[in-house]
Amino acid sequence: MPAIRVKVCGLREAAHVAAAVAGGAAYVGFVFFPPSPRSLSLAAARALALDVPPGVAKVALTVDADDAALDALCAEVPVDFLQLHGAETPARVSEVRARYGLPVIKAIGIAGAGDLPAINRYGAVADQLLVDAKPPKGATRPGGNAEPFDWALISDLEWPCPWLLAGGLTPGNVADAIARTGARQVDVSSGVESAPGVKDTARIAAFLAAAQRGA
Repeated sequence: MPAIRVKVCGLREAAHVAAAVAGGAAYVGFVFFPPSPRSLSLAAARALALDVPPGVAKVALTVDADDAALDALCAEVPVDFLQLHGAETPARVSEVRARYGLPVIKAIGIAGAGDLPAINRYGAVADQLLVDAKPPKGATRPGGNAEPFDWALISDLEWPCPWLLAGGLTPGNVADAIARTGARQVDVSSGVESAPGVKDTARIAAFLAAAQRGA
């Protein structure tokens, strides 16, 4: 079992899902947020998810989705985790966990020390946290913006639940990010793309290999 668990998010093509699985990814992520260039229809996501082998977790990324949207998603796509990447409150996280019976990953945007208290608030109700860079002003989506945050902000934290490091990670910096933060799980999307929303099999393989070198 790899020492570092990697999530490759924003997958849209079978070849890229296969590359993530072949490289040892622990999670594959599918985006359901139309403003994102990585967004998928439910039918397309279902086709991809059905080909993911047992042992690799399938994650559905949503942004402030209501019950109707989540009902449709969970009825159509066989996923193992729901990732809430919007402004969902701790109460909403608890509601989603109870309604769907799936573990929830809550994304938290970090830009400065003032953002850190959210880690404990959400860590009390989520199954995992995804600690991401806060989107730049004017961004149209809450993640996948290829921007890291200051890793020193979280280097000495005690975590209330398992967590993933995200935000501007690439094959070139992921080992350093792991060493500086102590992360045992990392998430990548834009860092393995040749253009926004277009994954690259060679970059996926390089990222997965580099993450293990950081263990």
